Amino acid sequence: MATESSGTDWFGDGTETGAIKGRLFAWACLAATLFGIGMVMTLLVYVVMDAFAIGQPNTAPWLDWGFLTNATSRFAEQAGLFPAIVGSVMMMGVIALSALPIGVGAAIYLEEYAPDNKLVRFIEINIGNLAGVPSVVYGLLGLAVFVQIMNLGMGTVIVGGFTVGLLILPIVIISAQEALRGVPDSRRQASFGMGATRWQTTKNVVLPEALPGILTGTILALGRAIGETAPLLMIGAAASVYSPPSGLFDRFSAMPRQIYAWVGMPQQEFQYGVMAAGVVTLLTVLLLMNASAILIRNKYQRES
Repeated sequence: MATESSGTDWFGDGTETGAIKGRLFAWACLAATLFGIGMVMTLLVYVVMDAFAIGQPNTAPWLDWGFLTNATSRFAEQAGLFPAIVGSVMMMGVIALSALPIGVGAAIYLEEYAPDNKLVRFIEINIGNLAGVPSVVYGLLGLAVFVQIMNLGMGTVIVGGFTVGLLILPIVIISAQEALRGVPDSRRQASFGMGATRWQTTKNVVLPEALPGILTGTILALGRAIGETAPLLMIGAAASVYSPPSGLFDRFSAMPRQIYAWVGMPQQEFQYGVMAAGVVTLLTVLLLMNASAILIRNKYQRES
């Protein structure tokens, strides 16, 4: 709990001048918060109004059941997002099966098994740096490694999953590390004192305690992955597909890639109504993923 400083600082020491400065600082923080919320809400309201044709009396809503079940079309009234939705789901499956186990495993090794030396600290510093690399760089890396060297196909589901998986891998490692660091060291020492091995301590003591944080971080990382567009452009994901992919080596399109293609269409119906319907669909998926992260975290926190 915060306590008042006994000395004099910028906020004062209880005098009238210090109290005024403190109130000004609080109001400035509140204004910054309201500005951010206001901008996001303005954008959200604008997109929702376009998606449901609110204020356009002679226009049917763009976001309806047909939009979610139809393929894209050169006619705005018939355009849909279904193949891109299926492509996104399949890509997320590849990411979950490839990046998440590797990321969590790397975090466990770095926190529980790796020695504290310069090499390990160098690796951790570079993992943190990789989390800030622009996504287009990962797209070029995926193009070079998975397309040109491994010859997995241009714009296929598996290439998209592996490429975007590389993008979120540092985020998964860092979030899992923070969750593991949150487990009190006294619990590890108590487990060792009872004769448990390091593996038994990690499996029965550390992981159950850190699981809520690990799951929350990985789900939020997946939420970022599903909205990435630049890596998909680099690996040659299709702008528009008219049938969903049936396998991991089929060409595919994802929701952000399809929305990007609609923005480039010359008709205003695509640039506003159809695009807005796609954005609302993508935002809904993101909100559901974030809500699931909160529910999973709360569930395991109550059980622990």
